[in-house]
Amino acid sequence: MTRVIVAGAAGRMGRRIGYRVNEHKDLTLAGGFEQAGNPNVGKDIGEIGGYGATGVAIAADLESIIGQGDVIIDFTFHEATMEFAAIAAKHKKAMVIGTTGLSQKNLQELADHAKNFACVQAPNMAVGVNVLFKLAARVGAILGHEYDIEIVEAHHRMKKDAPSGTALKLGEMVAESVNRNLDKVGVFSRHGMIGERTDEEIGIQTIRAGDIVGEHTVYFAGAGERLELTHRAHSRDNFAKGSAVAAAWVAGKPNGMYTMFDVLGLQDL
Repeated sequence: MTRVIVAGAAGRMGRRIGYRVNEHKDLTLAGGFEQAGNPNVGKDIGEIGGYGATGVAIAADLESIIGQGDVIIDFTFHEATMEFAAIAAKHKKAMVIGTTGLSQKNLQELADHAKNFACVQAPNMAVGVNVLFKLAARVGAILGHEYDIEIVEAHHRMKKDAPSGTALKLGEMVAESVNRNLDKVGVFSRHGMIGERTDEEIGIQTIRAGDIVGEHTVYFAGAGERLELTHRAHSRDNFAKGSAVAAAWVAGKPNGMYTMFDVLGLQDL
């Protein structure tokens, strides 16, 4: 059995990840941690998560419990994620990272750390979203430059980063499919007299409202028709379930960076 430690174990995602790990036949919930001072430190992770006592108490830091696990699952905040990755690399423990808002500098640091540990990093762990990534790229390659490409994403009002990591990944993949660079052609806001849309630009627009779990739509709009590819997450369990699958997969893998395409066997599609 692969032993899993959950970062941010008392948070909304951490609770669902703990539940999914606890349910997975090849995983055992070995630990969880929160920030020192969190009122849930010392409490049973399963009782906090709503799936019953497990005998595993939530710790106040990763370092004190890292020896109990084989894989750390982290969906916290980019600054905290980088701290946890450094600790995991030092102890040669695998990680599954679903944290969004990671910068290019952060990703390079992760790649450097991955010389010492195996790491699955993806902006979205849901199976359907990873299929959407591949579909969007395939459609972009088929339709080519005759269709305008726009992406709209919506999330709950508490989400800190914008656009979402998923929207950015979609933008990168469709841009590559039509031989463009998102850094050069991405348009992330529009206001006022902006003039006509250029042929090259790819728009990524953001909605933040209420308790929307996550919605992403890619528009391919041409003369007289448009094609829309949409994924709607109905609950956080899709992400939590994917992270558990990734944790079971990455255990024992050679050091290096992996994505959900590797986990799901989608890399060559």
